[in-house]
Amino acid sequence: MNKNTKINALLLLVVAALAVLPLALGLGDDEKEPFTGADAQAETAITEIDPGYEPWFSPLYEPPSGEIESALFALQAALGAGVLAYYFGLRRGRRQGELRATTQQDGSGAGEPAAREN
Repeated sequence: MNKNTKINALLLLVVAALAVLPLALGLGDDEKEPFTGADAQAETAITEIDPGYEPWFSPLYEPPSGEIESALFALQAALGAGVLAYYFGLRRGRRQGELRATTQQDGSGAGEPAAREN
């Protein structure tokens, strides 16, 4: 196994542990909704501190159910991941193209293709 494979396997193990450990250890069992989002927890804390609190703004669009809200959030995350993946892929492709161009220029000046070093 090379170094990158070991690092990837370790990262995959850490991500799996982060996903499974809270469920296996029963974290949040004493709460009504154990895995609520930060927005819902903040709203609950604010209403406990000041029951008469009125928000300054209201949402532009209120999804009809929590499932649709979760789907929209997942779609937003997927689009963001796609944009980042495109950007990093583009950078890598440009770097590889520049490397190929420089190796071809070095080789074409001597009349022979550049020798590969192993």
